[in-house]
Amino acid sequence: MVSYTGGNKFRNGDTLMARITPCLENGKTAYVSILDEDEVGFGSTEYIVFRNIEGVTDSKYIYYFVTNPWFRNIAIKSMVGSSGRQRVQLAVLENLVVNLPPLAEQKRIADILGALDDKIELNRRINDNLEELGKVLYNQILNSGYVGSQHNLGEFIDICSGKSIKPGRKGLYPILGANGEIGRTNDFLFDGRFIYTGRVGTLGKICRVEDEKVWMSDNTLVIKPRIGYNFIYFALKNMNLYSYNVGSTQPLIRQSDMKGIKISLPNHIILQDFEQMCDSLFRQINKNNKQNMILSSLRDTLLPKLMSGELSVEEVSFD
Repeated sequence: MVSYTGGNKFRNGDTLMARITPCLENGKTAYVSILDEDEVGFGSTEYIVFRNIEGVTDSKYIYYFVTNPWFRNIAIKSMVGSSGRQRVQLAVLENLVVNLPPLAEQKRIADILGALDDKIELNRRINDNLEELGKVLYNQILNSGYVGSQHNLGEFIDICSGKSIKPGRKGLYPILGANGEIGRTNDFLFDGRFIYTGRVGTLGKICRVEDEKVWMSDNTLVIKPRIGYNFIYFALKNMNLYSYNVGSTQPLIRQSDMKGIKISLPNHIILQDFEQMCDSLFRQINKNNKQNMILSSLRDTLLPKLMSGELSVEEVSFD
């Protein structure tokens, strides 16, 4: 067993908040709940550990307090240091004077916000299971020997790269990179349904957009299948795209190499049945995602109002 003497220690019930730029500005915060009983975790010094005081504060309330934009903005404004390596001044947070509600009210506030987060997490788990079912159906087709001869992927798709844009914090449409949303904009580059993957640095991650207006960053390749949308999606997820890397300093895949990937499709009837089943699965996934957006917006609206006392717990009802 290795003995750790440095870094921050944490345990279940603690809240971890990033201390360094740009992680803090991006809202990197976590509630610890994955450790065994009495287990202590060790980690970087680049985050701050917040721990409740028994009988005074509720651990989940502390988590939501730390994620409150009001508190995070104070932490951001306190940052000092050289460009790109700025860190929060702990003394500023330690000396911050706040209005703390009674413990019972803290628990009720945390319960309200936690109920929203629990529903969001449940939807995410349901979506994971639904996509896993689609993968099972895809593997059944492969293992049953119903696929035909191989063809270049370029015969079945249109492909292009995204474009660079300076991300903002507000806007009508999301700006998507290979790791998800990186900002908002009032312009959109693509409209509809397509697959995308990381082109530079994040090679191999496969995602999909379902009938949305979005801006795709220049580190992505946008793939629009002409046939077999779902089948091609799972085929790409099943591939080792990193084997097509031609980058020297960071992973890179070219459009020409993507078009040259070999792929086999099943016959028309099997492909049509598979597409219909997967369309049904992803309709439910998309429905859950939209519900999560509403729930997240509601949580983000309620959180600062409950924390500041502008809204009382008695005024909140989900009936």
